[in-house]
Amino acid sequence: MIEPAAAGSRDLAALPKAHLHLHFTGSLRSDTLAELAREHGIRLPDALLSEWPPQLASVREQRGWFRFQRLYDAARACVRREDDLRRVVREAAADDAAEGSRWLELQVDPTSYAQFVGGISPALEIILDEAARVSRAGVTQMTVIVAASRIRHPLEARTLARLAAQYAGDTPGTVVGFGLSNDERRGETREFAPAFAIARRAGLALVPHAGELLGPTAVADTLDAIEPDRLGHGVRSVEDPRVLERLITDEVALEVCPLSNVALGVYAEPGEVPLRRLVEAGIPVALGADDPLLFGSRLTAQYAAAREVFGFSDAELAQLARGSVHASSAPGEVRANILDGIDAWLDCAVDPAGS
Repeated sequence: MIEPAAAGSRDLAALPKAHLHLHFTGSLRSDTLAELAREHGIRLPDALLSEWPPQLASVREQRGWFRFQRLYDAARACVRREDDLRRVVREAAADDAAEGSRWLELQVDPTSYAQFVGGISPALEIILDEAARVSRAGVTQMTVIVAASRIRHPLEARTLARLAAQYAGDTPGTVVGFGLSNDERRGETREFAPAFAIARRAGLALVPHAGELLGPTAVADTLDAIEPDRLGHGVRSVEDPRVLERLITDEVALEVCPLSNVALGVYAEPGEVPLRRLVEAGIPVALGADDPLLFGSRLTAQYAAAREVFGFSDAELAQLARGSVHASSAPGEVRANILDGIDAWLDCAVDPAGS
């Protein structure tokens, strides 16, 4: 006899979901990175090869962040040709599809690859073209978030915002959002506000990083300066109830990446990540993988941590998946299809005997 599935028995890779926090270089497969390095004659650090995934020191110390950034830069330098860019997009889509992701917002800074393909516009166009192509061919619909870097001049962020605005949309192969990444201890958030104003006028979602390396004050400053739709990470908001209340009032979703928080040393153990506290406070949460290349964990692993570490039932995991869809930039029909799939996943029955 087939019985309703017990809590924790359903296949997490089969749970339809949206993926809103995945970085372009960080999505690289480790074997692809090694192959690209050989092709381009680049020697990679052992931490990206034989020692993978690398062990990272606490990023609350500058030395720890430097190690993370050094490895990230080494990986990024291996993506040089148009074919390389297209391969990263293609494999990111395939990997996400295998994990139940039906809508992917891939974050990229096109300045990182501009020198190899003739400029920032060609770099973005290549990525968007391949995103549209793989979306037509597969189950994962891929869009792009253009992200500026906090360690560069705010005027460059305005240039990127104008570029993003030219390709704004809500369908595969378009730009759906504008972000701000890199070490949040660098730069003044308010100086990037004009760039986000450009993105807002274009109808893009505003999705800066905040509240991972720095505490709730950084989150409050970002809310004041940018008025974001979502925050990358934002986990340290829990350290100030007033900031939590602002997130709820302003309906700002958090892209929470539990295992990357631990890999970076923001929290010592997975159980310290305040995922359940955020959910129980009423904050919209979307789980993300961040940089699987460096942290060694993809999207399904984040849901597995929610189940195994935080005790989320399958009904709660389904609600997290719904939260990722509602926080996304997916159009109505796509949302409805994913939400129907989540309901079907939760309604499924399993054979206790495994037959």
